[in-house]
Amino acid sequence: MPRFIIDKNIAKAKTISTSFYTDKEVFESCKEKIFSYAWQFIGDRNLVKEQGQCHPFTLLENYIDEPLVLTKDKENNINCLSNVCTHRGTIVVNGPCKISKLRCRYHGRNFHLDGKFLSMPEFSEVENFPTPDDDLKKLALFNWGDLLFTSLYNKIPAHEFFNEMVSRLSWLPLGEFVYRGDLSREYTVNSNWALYCENYLEGFHIPFVHASLNTIIDFGNYTTELYRYSNLQLGIARHDDDTFDLPESSPDYGKKVAAYYFWIFPNMMFNFYPWGLSINHIKPVAIDKSKVSFITYVWKEDKLNTGAGSGLDRVEREDEEVVEAVQRGIRSRFYDHGRYSVTREQGTHHFHQLLAEFMG
Repeated sequence: MPRFIIDKNIAKAKTISTSFYTDKEVFESCKEKIFSYAWQFIGDRNLVKEQGQCHPFTLLENYIDEPLVLTKDKENNINCLSNVCTHRGTIVVNGPCKISKLRCRYHGRNFHLDGKFLSMPEFSEVENFPTPDDDLKKLALFNWGDLLFTSLYNKIPAHEFFNEMVSRLSWLPLGEFVYRGDLSREYTVNSNWALYCENYLEGFHIPFVHASLNTIIDFGNYTTELYRYSNLQLGIARHDDDTFDLPESSPDYGKKVAAYYFWIFPNMMFNFYPWGLSINHIKPVAIDKSKVSFITYVWKEDKLNTGAGSGLDRVEREDEEVVEAVQRGIRSRFYDHGRYSVTREQGTHHFHQLLAEFMG
């Protein structure tokens, strides 16, 4: 398998080899080397509002394909559990439901709603039973407001991914943000997932690709801030309209902030606008195909379709067109590496460094 090395000095560095986007072994290796260690958005607390509610889901369907289930137990705790019975591997919960215990329909093994083994018929003669291995695996769960995230292995604590975003936007009343399924969208993009992320991670292309957005964002004052497993692109407005009314406690107080574009490694974008939040969750499907979920939470209805957060479908289509063109281009026998703009592509360089680090 190819080995990836990115020079830490952006002025000297070359972009990651195109084999990252074209090698099937690399694509498969990303499952365990990157995605199994990272955190993923799984929804919000409204999926399990009441005691006994269960919500089964598949983590990164068609790629990681891990069957999981959210439950709310009698102590009102939300749990993220493996949805695979510890007896013979059957799926335990097949659809959203409200129940007092988890029961496998295959042989009747029962679990508490926190995943602890409860009972099993015809097992009285089995020695050294039950053990902790008979409990459903309980995954780490991180919440920011009502938003929920999980990690398969939880090797890197959630705060190392999310702390800068949570701290920077601590003044935002996330409890007032309301999920809007009618405004949420899913797109299929014919490109490798990493190419889509790279495009997001630099504002360099805005004047060339997004004519409407360029009239709103002051490209000259567009900045990128790098953190360990995340970064922020701060969108400053050209005019005073459609900007955040920032409190004095915000480190950005006095700035005309039109948008906060936070990226969390490897595949999540959190776009905060004066009207609310658009989460972009990039899900690998094939080496040259991705599913992009735009998940919308509205804070101020009267500000919808204004400022940098307007016309998101048009912006997405513009991004799709250019990213798909890159996917076609990187198959060329004449292209393997490019170079970075020192002033405009810090985010992409940061991303490539993390890819190389996780791929080992």
